[in-house]
Amino acid sequence: MNKLVIGHFYPDLLNLYGDRGNVLALYRRASLRGIDVEIRSISVGDPLGEDDIDIGFFGGGQDSEQNIMASDLIEKKGPVIKNMIESGKVFLCICGGYQMLGQYYREHDGSMLTCLGALPHYTEGKKERFINDTVYEFTLPSGEAITVAGFENHSGRTYLGEGEKPFMKVVTGHGNNGEDGGEGAVYKNTFCTYSHGSFLPKNPKIADILIEIAMKNRYGEDYVLPPLDSSVEDEARAQALDYIEHGKEQMI
Repeated sequence: MNKLVIGHFYPDLLNLYGDRGNVLALYRRASLRGIDVEIRSISVGDPLGEDDIDIGFFGGGQDSEQNIMASDLIEKKGPVIKNMIESGKVFLCICGGYQMLGQYYREHDGSMLTCLGALPHYTEGKKERFINDTVYEFTLPSGEAITVAGFENHSGRTYLGEGEKPFMKVVTGHGNNGEDGGEGAVYKNTFCTYSHGSFLPKNPKIADILIEIAMKNRYGEDYVLPPLDSSVEDEARAQALDYIEHGKEQMI
């Protein structure tokens, strides 16, 4: 039986807005295909080796939680995570996790939080929060563009650096900074987004992309992820998109 190990980083600290549902979605969609899936919690003080996991997940957290885990992330696990990212290991990073992998976070009062520096983006905090149901456009590896549903709640304005590209294009909402139309970041096989909610259960094609990349890393480029019915997930996304477009108007 094929195996997949998902590393959930700091689940006791980075745990806002149902982000754990992304891990559950990866687990469910892989296990339904007959893959033996292990979810490994990795928090402050836990050891980490470059070959310990196939997919790494960072959720969102408040500034206080990010400060608690910053030292462990940067000083203890940082060199290993950087090597994993550069070697093409799969990561999914949400909101605070997205910010923490960048260069720094400058809070609106001017105070600085040094981040891991694994990715070239940086974040500027503002008093105004972006809180919206969101719609994005995501381009599949085949070139097909699909509509993605999400939810954002963040005060940071993130600006991408050299070698990064936006994960998705904003249709409704603010995305990274409310200025350039981009949402999230992609660097090698690391995918970052501000979308909470959870993101993957409503967007199974993206979950499958992450799983397939991870399985190719483990078993070789010839690995093909078996098909899996997504009708329930597709209906959930369709209803979310319909609510964003029409539901609020009907409630007024």
